[in-house]
Amino acid sequence: MRLTELIEDVDVTRIWGDPDIDVTDVCFDSRKVKAGSLFIAVKGTTVDGHNYIEKSIHDGAKAIICNEIPDKTTIGVTYVAVKDSSTALGEVASAYYGRPSDHLILVGVTGTNGKTTIATLLYKLFKFRGYKTGLLSTVCNFVDDEEYPSTHTTPDPLELNELLAKMVKKGCSRVFMEVSSHSIDQNRIAGLRFDGGIFTNLTRDHLDYHKTMDAYLAAKKKFFDNLPPSAFALTNLDDRNGKVMLQNTKANKYTYSTTTLADFKCKIEELSFEGMDLKINNIEASLSFVGKFNAANLTAVFGAAYLLQVKPQEIMLALSALSPVNGRFQRITSPDGKMAIIDYAHTPDALENVISTINEIRIGNKRYGKLITVVGCGGDRDKGKRPQMAKIAVKGSDNVILTSDNPRTENPNDILTDMLAGVTEKEQSKVLVIENRSSAIKTARTLASVNDIILIAGKGHETYQEINGVKHHFNDAEEFLI
Repeated sequence: MRLTELIEDVDVTRIWGDPDIDVTDVCFDSRKVKAGSLFIAVKGTTVDGHNYIEKSIHDGAKAIICNEIPDKTTIGVTYVAVKDSSTALGEVASAYYGRPSDHLILVGVTGTNGKTTIATLLYKLFKFRGYKTGLLSTVCNFVDDEEYPSTHTTPDPLELNELLAKMVKKGCSRVFMEVSSHSIDQNRIAGLRFDGGIFTNLTRDHLDYHKTMDAYLAAKKKFFDNLPPSAFALTNLDDRNGKVMLQNTKANKYTYSTTTLADFKCKIEELSFEGMDLKINNIEASLSFVGKFNAANLTAVFGAAYLLQVKPQEIMLALSALSPVNGRFQRITSPDGKMAIIDYAHTPDALENVISTINEIRIGNKRYGKLITVVGCGGDRDKGKRPQMAKIAVKGSDNVILTSDNPRTENPNDILTDMLAGVTEKEQSKVLVIENRSSAIKTARTLASVNDIILIAGKGHETYQEINGVKHHFNDAEEFLI
């Protein structure tokens, strides 16, 4: 492609060299540069691509996009200085793949919890309705029925636009994607045109990256601030930050709630471990989902589907045919008749929601006994939430086993020490610390009676445990069923 076509939407401040040249491909990783490449130098959290400009030229780069043209330039290479190279990367990636989002109805879901459930259920709902549909999520990416592995909640701009281009080629009309706060802050979604945005909630998470809740909030809000006037912005009124998301958006504003008046209002009529009866905008249905947090997720799905022109009765019919997302309040029973709930809850708010839902059901039904919770915290992430997670688990459970999650490069026992800071001396009698996660799960099953409930929290859908940079196969459900 011609460089001039690729930078058509980019905020260019200066060009050195000939902009009317052809480039063979686009990359921001200097290791992938080849003869004729356009290299985009992006300053990341740990590596600055500007330090690799000369290497890229040595390896064959024909054009460079950077924040400032370097003092030393090479004849025959075109340098394009831009206002922000991370934004330029998204815009160039979009142009390189034919601006795929212009040919799709693209809806983004952002928030701390619920993103995967909402995006996946919208994907399944429209598949159920007969549409060719795409999904970009933490668990997996789908180009209609074709599955692509997911490494990040939101892929890098080149991978993202490549997947969207595949969706266009496949004939997909609607795409639902999780939009992480990292991707918003790092401008990974620059160049995409969204037709809708959904806000779920905002609770403590990713403070290892954002540092403060205000910065975390600002990243989420930026997504809504940038929505076009033709899009819809659907926000959760049950979260105190819900209205904040709508303050400056040009999009059409809509709300959903399980507690107060909203455009899309939900009420739980009946709740059990098998599912719940919901009434959304006065339409009732029995659904195989559990918990108030899932009621909120389903209301968001209902609202988004309605705004995408699906009739209310048809939405509820589709939802009643769908099942929960893998690893989200996933109920399994062992060969000896013991029940476990597998859930991805890895934030204080998510853990509290799952525990309160379990307790609401078991306390209202005398057939259920104790709640035994197995939980850990990930390494190299926000340390401040560790004592909070332990405190919530101990407060809502009869017994707690603290264990390893994904320790990454940290010592698992250091993480467990941080968690124990949230346990009082009086509460320590109901807590076991078993660093090995497999042993912790097996111990919980041994301790439980047939009527007890075991919650295994933190990893959910994940099929690995990351230790010192290596991902080892590990599946909570498999470990429980052995």
